Amino acid sequence: MSRLSEIHERAGARAAGLLQYASIGRWLQLAAAPTFAAMALLTARDGAADMICSAQGGSMFGGMAPMYLLMSLFHAGPWLRLLVREASARGP
Repeated sequence: MSRLSEIHERAGARAAGLLQYASIGRWLQLAAAPTFAAMALLTARDGAADMICSAQGGSMFGGMAPMYLLMSLFHAGPWLRLLVREASARGP
């Protein structure tokens, strides 16, 4: 095997590894929004954790449930990109 073919083989292996990590990263991006939404629902249902945060004041936006909901909305970008990509692939 020549030196050039060894370099190409190593580069291909690295590229395949990077694609695997890119795929894992994509799944992690998609997992963030539903995870935070579930945490918001669980926290809103249980309210006991809000006692820690309520010492700050009586703000309507205080507490963990609104924070998790906002984090879920903040991480909705990958889902929106996926939906737009799917809609454009289907055509008009």
